[in-house]
Amino acid sequence: MLSIYLNNVAFYVPELIVVATMCFVLIMEATYSNTETKRGYIYGIACLGLVATIINLIFNLNRESVSIFTNSIVIDPFSTLSKIMMVLATLGVVYLCSQSKDIYANLKTEFVAMTLGVLFGGMLLASANNMLTLYLGIETLSILSYVLASFKRNDDRSAEAGLKYALYGGVSAALMLFGMSHIYGVLGTIQFAELPAILKTLEGVNVFIILASFVVFFVGLGYKISCVPFHMWAPDVYEGSPIPVTTLFALVPKIAGIVAVVRVSMIFFKVDGVLQHGWVGLISVIAVLTMFVGNITAIGQRSFKRMLAYSSIAHAGNMLLGVVVMNEIGAEAILFYGFVYIFMTLVAFYVGSFVADTYGNDHFDRFAGLIKKHPLMALCLTAAMFSLAGLPPFSGFIAKFRILYVLAEKKYYTLAVLAGINSVISLFYYLKVVRLMILKDAENENKIEGFCYRNQAIIIALAVPILLWGVFWEQLVHLTTSSHMFTF
Repeated sequence: MLSIYLNNVAFYVPELIVVATMCFVLIMEATYSNTETKRGYIYGIACLGLVATIINLIFNLNRESVSIFTNSIVIDPFSTLSKIMMVLATLGVVYLCSQSKDIYANLKTEFVAMTLGVLFGGMLLASANNMLTLYLGIETLSILSYVLASFKRNDDRSAEAGLKYALYGGVSAALMLFGMSHIYGVLGTIQFAELPAILKTLEGVNVFIILASFVVFFVGLGYKISCVPFHMWAPDVYEGSPIPVTTLFALVPKIAGIVAVVRVSMIFFKVDGVLQHGWVGLISVIAVLTMFVGNITAIGQRSFKRMLAYSSIAHAGNMLLGVVVMNEIGAEAILFYGFVYIFMTLVAFYVGSFVADTYGNDHFDRFAGLIKKHPLMALCLTAAMFSLAGLPPFSGFIAKFRILYVLAEKKYYTLAVLAGINSVISLFYYLKVVRLMILKDAENENKIEGFCYRNQAIIIALAVPILLWGVFWEQLVHLTTSSHMFTF
């Protein structure tokens, strides 16, 4: 038994590195003096731990799929690639925290430790192979996120964000557990590996009970990816939270939630029948509503963070369209979209964070005339906005095109057209920021303090893949198409 356990642990090294790094950061925070110099060591330790995690995950990409810990965790190329995305996003958030003024200086190392905890929850969710492990992953993500949302203790908006997040999260967790209990009551198991064979034998009223139970079960996942109608928390929480926290929420929980939705859909509903058609119909409606609500509501926003909140809702709808096709090609398109989405979002939040630090708010007018004061930063943000809108030759166009391609291949032409319409709608609010940066005069001639040479170099480095993957996208496509999901 001990040898089996140790063998299982050998497959779980990336997660163990993250946990060890988090513990080490906490110990350093408790024992080191609270000075900026000592804090720099903590950032370095966190970044080294994340880099070591990425390296280990890259080596794991070539390993065969395996289920460990009595089939509660699955390690396959699909989950491994999604974990690489989450670690990259966390690395970007940790550096942004070190530079941002939106988090109190004495709380920054605590933020780093909790961010690593959120990452571990996301990694657990991506590899979940039964309903209990999936629930633990979501709760690990959520509980730490409630604290992070209210991290600015002296700011009423941050306290409100944390309270709203906790209230919505508690309700969604309760509903998810309610759905799980019904699924277990009908099927008699929580193990994903055992579900397909049992689902094939269902008939009569049990089919509709299971479908209704899965709808309630989906509430917890829908809440994490902020899809309609579980999106109500996102705008207020994004706006009230410190910008590094908002960046984290826009990336790690969303990617983990989408990956979990893909895995659940591919396992539970892969057999053609009433269950699959009902699930596909439900996801299709949710995806379309999520795109329209996100894009249309974003048009009237004046806060950059709030606009990006609605933008992230719309992008969740785009990624959900990849779930509708119910095959490996759709899952691969979602992975490609996730990689591109990380870099677009990081560039947008990096520039927005440094502008907000200088002016004290993230109102759109603060970006006016940025092309004259910091032309490279204005061009990087312009590339991110164009890519988020899905314009060629940027990688966002390829990401959206791949989603449209898999929809057209399955003859879901209506969904493809609606997705295209939403890309046109999104142009309105993305171009609003670009217009202000390029065509409007700046309010003053003061430089943005955060745009030092190092930060500008990092933002440019983050912007390079936005253009590079829009032109030379074959390698990333090859990487995602080789990351198959473990099947039973």
